[in-house]
Order: sequence, then C-alpha cells, then structure tokens
Amino acid sequence: MTNTAPWWMTGVIYQIYPRSFQDTTGNGIGDLPGITSRLDYLAGTLGVDAIWISPFYPSPMADFGYDVSDYTDVHPMFGTLTDFDDLVGAAHARGIRVIIDWVPNHTSDQHPWFAAARSSRNDPKRDWYVWQDARPDGSPPNNWLAVFGGPAWEWDEPTGQYYLHSFLKEQPDLNWRNPEVRAAMFDTVRFWLDRGVDGFRVDVAHFVMKDPGFRDNPPAPIPDGALPYSDAYETQQHRHDKAHPDSHDVYQEMRTILDGYPGERFAVGEISLDDLGQWAAYYGTGLDELHMPFNFTLLTTPWEAPAVQQAVEAIEAVVPTGGWPNFVLGNHDIARPRRRLGEPAARIGAMLLLTLRGTPTLYYGDELGMDDIDVAPDQMQDPYGINVPEKARDGCRSPMLWSDGPGRGFTDQDVDPWLPFLGEEAGSVATQLAEAGSMLSLHRALLTLRRSVAALRLGTYRPLADTPEAVFGYVREHHGEAVSVLLNFSADHVEVDPGGRDHEILLSTHLDRQGLEPAPFMLRPNEGVVVGRPGITPPPGTSG
Repeated sequence: MTNTAPWWMTGVIYQIYPRSFQDTTGNGIGDLPGITSRLDYLAGTLGVDAIWISPFYPSPMADFGYDVSDYTDVHPMFGTLTDFDDLVGAAHARGIRVIIDWVPNHTSDQHPWFAAARSSRNDPKRDWYVWQDARPDGSPPNNWLAVFGGPAWEWDEPTGQYYLHSFLKEQPDLNWRNPEVRAAMFDTVRFWLDRGVDGFRVDVAHFVMKDPGFRDNPPAPIPDGALPYSDAYETQQHRHDKAHPDSHDVYQEMRTILDGYPGERFAVGEISLDDLGQWAAYYGTGLDELHMPFNFTLLTTPWEAPAVQQAVEAIEAVVPTGGWPNFVLGNHDIARPRRRLGEPAARIGAMLLLTLRGTPTLYYGDELGMDDIDVAPDQMQDPYGINVPEKARDGCRSPMLWSDGPGRGFTDQDVDPWLPFLGEEAGSVATQLAEAGSMLSLHRALLTLRRSVAALRLGTYRPLADTPEAVFGYVREHHGEAVSVLLNFSADHVEVDPGGRDHEILLSTHLDRQGLEPAPFMLRPNEGVVVGRPGITPPPGTSG
C-alpha cells in the first residue's frame, strides 16, 4: 500500500442524521442548508474527510426517511435538489467527500411503484414487489418475521395476496429478481453519481435477495441457562429471509457502475451477520463487490481489553488480502458510547476508533460525548421502539449541541426541536472548544495526530504481546514508522512497557501528558496513550 491509497481508506467518515444536525428554517428539524452551514466546523474545527448523510428523500416518514417514496428528489422538509447540489459543491470545495444513504431493499408503500403494484395482479409493476398466496388456512406463506415486530407478511385484501415487508408494513420489499427492478434501482444510483456524490451507504444491504423457495426459517436455539428471547425476531435463525448468495451478483453490478465513474466512488454496506466469514464475503472474491461491509462488532462487544482485542483480531482474520477493515462505535440505531460505556471509557473508545487499522466512522455528537436522551414510552417516535421498546432508537438521535441556551444553536430559541435536547449540563461545541481537556478537544487531537502520522492512516496492525490483562496494546507501522497504542480498560493504575528504552507519549486520552517517559511507565485508570519514537511530532496543544 502506498501514500496514494484511495480517500476512503485513509479518511475519517462522519455520519450526519440530517433531522438532528442544523435547522435553518425554524421548524425544529435539521435540513440540507444546515449541513452546508456547518461544513467549516467539519472540515476545519474537527477535521473529517467525508460525510455520510442519512436519508433526505421524499418520504411519508413512517421510518424517518428509510421508507422512500422518490429516490431522485429531496423531501421539502430538508430542502431542494438545488440545496443538495450546493451542499456537494461546498463540501468538495473544502475537501470533504459526500456519501448518501441508498435504500435498495424496500420502498415506501406510498411510492408510485407500489401504488401500481397493488392496484391489480395484472399491473406491469406487480412483480416489482414480493407477493405470495396465503396458505390454505389463510395464514402467511411462511414464518418469516419483520425486524420491527410481527410477521413479515401483510395481507392485501383488494388483490387477495400477501406482500413481504422485512421491516414495517409501510416498507414493502422490492423484488430484486426482476431485471426491471434492478435496472430502475441502478438508475437511481447513476442519478446521484451524476450529481457528484462520492459514494453510498447501502441500507440493509444483505436483505435484497431472499430464498426463492420461501422456506420457513428454523428456530434459534436458546443457550443453556439463558432466558427466553424477549424479541420475537431473535427466536429464529434467519437463513432464508436475507443474505441469499445471489445478493453478491447485485453488488458486483453496483461495483461495476461505481468503477465506471471518475474519482474513486465508494460503497459501504450495512451488513449485520453473526458469521464473520459470511460478512466478509461482501468484499467479493476478487474485491469486486462492496468496498467495505460495515463492521458493527465493537457495538456489542463487552468493554474489556481481552474481548475488544479478540473482536478486532477476528475482523483482521477475515478481511481478505487487499481488503480494508473499518470500525464504528456509534450510529443512529444504537445507544451512544457515553450511554453504553460511560464517559471515561468513551474516551478510550475514541482513541481505539481513530487509531485501529481501517476506516473509522464517527457519529455526529459522539465527538462531544453526547449521551442518549431519555424518552418516555408515550412520547416515543421511533417505530421500532414503539413495537419493541427495548430496541428504541430515539435516545441517540437528539439534536446536535452547538451552543448553550435556548435552541442550543440548532434551531431558533423559541422553537421546540423534533426530539428534546440534552440538558444544559451536556457540553456544546462552543463550551468544549474552550475546554482544553474536553471530549471535543480529544477528538480534534486524535484527528490531527492521525493526519500527521502515516502509520495511523495506512499502517499494519500488530498486537503487543505481554501486556497486562486490562490493557489492549497494538502497533501501527508503515514504511519504518511505528507507533504503539496502549489502552487501559480498567479503573486501576496499570504499569506498561511497550518495549525498548526511548519512547515518547504523543497523546493521552487525558490530554495532560506528553513527552519522553522511560519505560516502563504507568497508565492511569481508563487512560489510553499513543506512543512513538522521538522525532514524531505530537499534535499541538495536547499537554497541560
């Protein structure tokens, strides 16, 4: 690998949930001009390389935009196509790439395609969706379940058949075995590529192809001593309702389209599979499918050094030769790191995310250490949370905190945001920029160090041997330049020795420690350090 590696290998991606980032119209909901207005923060203050924007398409909003009614336009709530073009141009002018969500598995039930499909069994678009007859007793054609609760089949009385919906009944699944569907959906990809987008995050990428025989899923065994599954979806082994091998053909074709455009266009797929070999197959046997399947292992790994190291090395073991790993610690579907791990551990998580081999994706607000909001059941907006309360996602989607006071810099001071703000005790961008030891200061220092040290962007990964049990240590090395990362996952002081005699602490998660310290040295509770040899320049302003 050389220093001319593609941008998606060396860069840091920042996920924006547009409803919650910046409101410019005074309705309490973020919009595309709001993202444009904050690009200087993203490019300069923070220093990320790409933004991934969650859906902004026309939609009835049954699932906040993941139920698309038009793949080639912008919901008026978020702006216009001109606003989108302005955003892309402004981002590119600042060196920021633009990735957008593409939702291929399903449309809204309000999409004109589905309106036609359900109008008659004889309509030309009937086969654009997945329809099946009832069983003799009138029940659904098989036992498949919807992720968001209940059966995956909805009875359509006027036409006397069931249609498939892997998520909400308002999100009917497209029939990707129909060549017309395939062509139409790839035309939507070309539409956005022609407008200058740099890549796509493919929503539930592994769902697009199902078992053509519609076989029942087998039951999931309950481990000895475990409680029965609280979520009905988890009671099945999902062998037949997703991840059919034919889905690889879809992404080979998508990759061909992307490779036909200039500028290193990119695709990362949302693929959540327990079998890591099956997950890694989406790179393609010739690295000819997705550039990366999203890696969610750290979201559910116990926060202990041995478990985290094992999770990292499991990914390193399955990424194919020439492939590139990636890591995330937060997104719009899971509680934030601050809520899951606590503030001290979230700082360790930030250093882990931004120093591992691979492309990191940072969820908006996590650079501030934002916590989840607590939403009462009767105020819940997330359809998943309404159906399966323990899976509620409203908490991690509260508006960005730009400043203190009414409106928090997100909206007008007399406007109620679409979800409540965190309390005044939650530090904003403005307050944390003024605090030398803040979570935002830590992220800025980590991103600065990553940009200045090639080993952190491009280097190999090697675990450090003989570290204490509470410490996860590893070396990143590139063209003779090496740095070590040592992360203390415990609440105790731990002595570490990265090897050799001359080592310089380049950065501590506490932001108060820098310079030469003879080995061995002490890590404080929940402290992580990046250690280099003398001569590597640490980021400015990181020692107290």
